[in-house]
Amino acid sequence: MIITQTPFRMSFFGGGTDFPEFYKKYGGSVISTTFDKYCHVNVRHLPRFFDYKTHLTYSQMEYVNSYDEIRHPAIREAMRMLDMHELRLTYDADLPARSGLGTSSSFAVGMLNAFYALKGKYVDKRKLADDAIYLERVLCKESGGIQDQIAAAYGGLNQITFREDGYEVSPIIISPEKKEKLNDNLMLFFTGFSRFSAEIQRVTLTEIGAKTKVLLEMTELVEEAKKVMTNKSIDINEFGRLLDYTWRLKRQTGSRITTDSIDMAYQRAIDAGALGGKLLGAGGGGFLLFYVEKEKQEAVKKALESFLYVPFRFENGGTKIIYYAPETYEKQNAQ
Repeated sequence: MIITQTPFRMSFFGGGTDFPEFYKKYGGSVISTTFDKYCHVNVRHLPRFFDYKTHLTYSQMEYVNSYDEIRHPAIREAMRMLDMHELRLTYDADLPARSGLGTSSSFAVGMLNAFYALKGKYVDKRKLADDAIYLERVLCKESGGIQDQIAAAYGGLNQITFREDGYEVSPIIISPEKKEKLNDNLMLFFTGFSRFSAEIQRVTLTEIGAKTKVLLEMTELVEEAKKVMTNKSIDINEFGRLLDYTWRLKRQTGSRITTDSIDMAYQRAIDAGALGGKLLGAGGGGFLLFYVEKEKQEAVKKALESFLYVPFRFENGGTKIIYYAPETYEKQNAQ
């Protein structure tokens, strides 16, 4: 039996510049962090006592005898890709899917990590990120960028730079005191709305060409935010003001990024004292993140009392195997 733990991520700056259609021509960059909300994937070989060969549990339950019967596209294609057979797989998560925190990519990374371990193979973080990108974007043909898979695999507070020939992950060198204050001043709220990010990203993708100027400005904003985080002479409160600016830019990159309800909630938080914020993920719903000084946080909670407040702390580990008990397995009939 293998159990993996993989964090979710929040992207602060540069979202949208991680689309290959953009960064292969112009380059791209994001700043993101993983935090202490996780998905867990439990995988073992299914004992041969049943009239089915594979048992899958996620938001649904599947009992199947072949790859073609599997309804979940990522599980189906990952099992094919790594030649996995006769499995019992269980997925559990701290936060809901389709909420802007890279949940599907965290699942993909954690599942691949578990599959490799079950086969007795060690793979590094880059291999897990690359395989998850290939799984979601090529095999499953899902639209979107590539930052989520990288963040889930590596973990931590990073700048991820995208170029035509690949990507580079660079940890943000921030003092412990400044990082602690940043974490303390960030507030996360669940709006209750959910959506399929791939659907929104397909629409956003068709609009990228017309939004190149905005995306280039968002890329430049990454460097400004990095200076705020790494330069001890710059007040970390400037991070909140940059969040507000990048959110106003992001709203211009796609017609389905925001809604009237989200815009009203955002303004209520600003009126209550938040310095800035943004909707996380592709848009359309999910989680709102705000930068709020400590003395203003109760007022912001009250202004957004219809939403669920979710406390969190940054994490640095990325995907990891938290339980490893290898099994002897001999494949019988192929699926």
